[in-house]
Amino acid sequence: MEIVANVLVLLHLVGFAALFGGAFVQLKGPTRVINPAMFHGALTQVVTGLLLVGMLEMGDGPVNHAKLAVKSVVLVAILVLVLINRKKEGVAPGPFFAVLGLTLLNAGIAVFW
Repeated sequence: MEIVANVLVLLHLVGFAALFGGAFVQLKGPTRVINPAMFHGALTQVVTGLLLVGMLEMGDGPVNHAKLAVKSVVLVAILVLVLINRKKEGVAPGPFFAVLGLTLLNAGIAVFW
């Protein structure tokens, strides 16, 4: 079961890389969009995050429900912003930088909490 958990963590990190990288490469561009990498990265993060929580709940160790709740709320906010703006020709700076900042916040919570 440990190998499954490790594969899920790897896929979760791949989702983060796609979401953050897809946004980061557009920082200097004239227009910013929600590209397929960002969309698929957000979906990957949601699916693998839910599966990881399920594996934690099945285990014998303690589960930090407060941390999981905060990370889930941040991830839902990211997903909503991505879904709302993914079909637009150009995304306003506010929502775009919100996705970028919330993605970094979620990674920071995972590392430092």
